[in-house]
Amino acid sequence: MKEAFLNELSDIVADAPFTLVCMVIDKRLLKKRSGDSKNPYHIALQYGLERLYFYLKEMEQGERVTHVVVEKRDESEDDDLELAFRRAVKGDNYRLQQFPFEIIFADKKSNSCGLQLADLVARPVGLSVLRPKQSNRAFQILKEKFYRDDKGQIEGRGLKRFPK
Repeated sequence: MKEAFLNELSDIVADAPFTLVCMVIDKRLLKKRSGDSKNPYHIALQYGLERLYFYLKEMEQGERVTHVVVEKRDESEDDDLELAFRRAVKGDNYRLQQFPFEIIFADKKSNSCGLQLADLVARPVGLSVLRPKQSNRAFQILKEKFYRDDKGQIEGRGLKRFPK
């Protein structure tokens, strides 16, 4: 029964039309290199917004306002994340440019399909980077979904690893 469920879920994901833009932060390596001075979630947010903007520009949607939905946590974490978001979209990013993004906080109870999909793909994508030799059936399906450059490479486009 479990195998049938996983096969059906794999087919649904394989057939679903979406593009992945993922950040994987190696928290242990980050802490080793920079101590506790950098928040891994804020780093992932900044890199993710940069790549999302690149993707939207390629799709000729780069100047349209895009709403970025994030899952609510507690008030303090939400405030910190919103501040990091606002900084990144106002120009605290790789290209020092403004992005036309707005943040929306969604309650976990909202049962958002997008947030559920993000939860579903996060672990296999993270494991593909942090434990590349480990068998990862889900990633084999997901790797076809990544945003790619014109040569078909996902590194730096649909998948950003930090630190390297």
